[in-house]
Amino acid sequence: MSAPPYVPHPPTEKARTYHSPPHVPDLGSAPRPAEIHRPQPHLPEMGYPGPDQGFALKLVHLFEDRLVTAPGEHTDDIVAGVVAVALKRASIFGRAPVVHDLTVAFELFGFLDEAPGDLVEWRRELFEGVGDPHHYRELRDLVDLVPEDVLRRTPEQVAADRDSLWRSLTVPTRG
Repeated sequence: MSAPPYVPHPPTEKARTYHSPPHVPDLGSAPRPAEIHRPQPHLPEMGYPGPDQGFALKLVHLFEDRLVTAPGEHTDDIVAGVVAVALKRASIFGRAPVVHDLTVAFELFGFLDEAPGDLVEWRRELFEGVGDPHHYRELRDLVDLVPEDVLRRTPEQVAADRDSLWRSLTVPTRG
């Protein structure tokens, strides 16, 4: 924006122009403290890291009106457990979570349609309290319960084989 007409300029003064700095730093030489240069450890109970995992919390709202729950099941616990399983699936594929990750997790535990009574009883105990941060150990147990080969299946395969899949999972006893 130019100067208003009432600001006096001496007629002998040169107009200001752009001057570049004497040295431009090399963009590739800036230190990157968050850069990972070594392989990351893969130890038990370290979780399943992946990009943009918070997006699963946005996607889970697409399932709110489709959930079929039984008395005694709490939506917060179901969402926490299913999102954790979906994030494990997304990290296996090395990407951010997508709607199919949540579909596989919801289908596996029978939350998208009427489930048999024995599945409902099993999942009620399994998901009990996992939405509470104080029950992180139980949440990790729930996620570790689902093997990678099950999570690599398509949502259609999980829906078709759900009865045999959930029976193949073993429930760790809580004390």
